[in-house]
Amino acid sequence: MDHRTFVAALEPGVKAALTERTDGPGLRHLAQHGGAILICGLWIALGWPLWWALLPVHGVLIVFLFTLEHEATHKTPFANEALNEWVGRACGFLLLLPFEWFRYFHLAHHRWTNIPGRDPELAGAKPETLRAWVWHVSGLPYWLSQGRLVWALCAGRGGADYLPAGAIKRVQAEARWMVAGYAGLLVLWPGVVWVWILPVLLGQPVLRLYLLAEHGDCPQVADMFQNTRTVVTDRLVRFLAWNMPYHTEHHVYPAVPFHRLPDLHTMMKAELRVTADGYAAFTKDYLARRHLI
Repeated sequence: MDHRTFVAALEPGVKAALTERTDGPGLRHLAQHGGAILICGLWIALGWPLWWALLPVHGVLIVFLFTLEHEATHKTPFANEALNEWVGRACGFLLLLPFEWFRYFHLAHHRWTNIPGRDPELAGAKPETLRAWVWHVSGLPYWLSQGRLVWALCAGRGGADYLPAGAIKRVQAEARWMVAGYAGLLVLWPGVVWVWILPVLLGQPVLRLYLLAEHGDCPQVADMFQNTRTVVTDRLVRFLAWNMPYHTEHHVYPAVPFHRLPDLHTMMKAELRVTADGYAAFTKDYLARRHLI
């Protein structure tokens, strides 16, 4: 059974229950995730004991807002449309990832998942040597790439096949507002280096390792049961990533909100083709397949 057959076989009542959007679960999750970020940020800003030890923790908490921004492109974390939009924009600002641009980039990724020449995520080759892997995991290529993108958008460039002509001005305007915000923050509050810039640099490698497992080394075919990986992991990682370790489930049925993905996982568990028993196991296998360890 492929992913289309699986979704078509679900009863209408089951589909309706799985895809129902509501604000409650998303607001509770956001309060917990955002609360942890605020506590760590305050601890660092006030220089409380061992504040420096919280820098990477704080960074990981911030960079994993990527999974919330990603979810917001699908308009599923909250029933309130405006809340989805502004939460997505706030996350994008913190991650140098313009929400308007990312919406169309990610839509193309879902439409052409893991298909060479069509999926924009494949534009950056997966690391095949140990040196390339270390460089990729460092997160520096991400920041350099996003910096170039935002600069190009500000300059009136940055067009791509997946960007509709009608969206280009909005995408460029958002990038300009972001740059203005960054400049204002740096001028008005130099301490932002310690509570945001340095932490996200330290936290980005963890997100890179996490993201590599989503489609890395999966077959380049159209079936979501084969081109996407679900990672079996613990509750803390699932919380941090807004349940996106259930990634096959998300790609098979993107309209399902994050808090219902565990239910969808139970329904499709027998159909999963590509899984990993944790991120450490995936990373070890990824490197072993390239004879790097």
